[in-house]
Formats: sequence, C-alpha cells, structure tokens
Amino acid sequence: MNTTTLIRPIITEKSLGETNQGWYTFVVSLDSNKNTIAQAVNEEFKVHVIAVKTAIMKGKTKRSGKKRMLTKSSGYKKAYVRLKPNEKIALFETQGKAGK
Repeated sequence: MNTTTLIRPIITEKSLGETNQGWYTFVVSLDSNKNTIAQAVNEEFKVHVIAVKTAIMKGKTKRSGKKRMLTKSSGYKKAYVRLKPNEKIALFETQGKAGK
C-alpha cells in the first residue's frame, strides 16, 4: 500500500461539526482511490470505515509580485470518511470550551 495516501487532516469549524455525524475529512494524494483511502484510515487510526466520498479541489489563481502576474496554486484531493457508530478519531476531538 502507498504510505503517502493520507497527507493531513482538515481541521476547521465545518469539519469538526461533521464529526458529530461520523464524517472525518482528510487531504489525500491525487492518485489514491476510495479503497486505498479506507484501508489507510483503518490501519492508521484502528477504526472501521463504512463510507468514503472524495472531491478534487481546483487550484486558485492570484495576482502576486511587483508586476501583479497571475500565479496558480495547485489543487488537491479531499476525502470524507465515515466511521462505524460509536467510533471516533482522537485527532479531531476538542477540549471543552475555551476561556472556562
């Protein structure tokens, strides 16, 4: 199996809200498919994946530099992974409310 399938988790307010329904979000390599993503999450976090959705995010164009030339950032692939009920990934857990 390709060890670089999972690149990093996506931890935002939206993705943390989706963990209540059992969906976890990761940036994955462009050449990975749903089977390899599920296998990588199973091995890395010792959980059981029941569904995988993928989306290819296109790169954005910006103007930068002295002459304001157009530059384009590269795109990436995002994977939404659903786990069995009552299973969690500790990486996405939050500590209580801030300031209390």
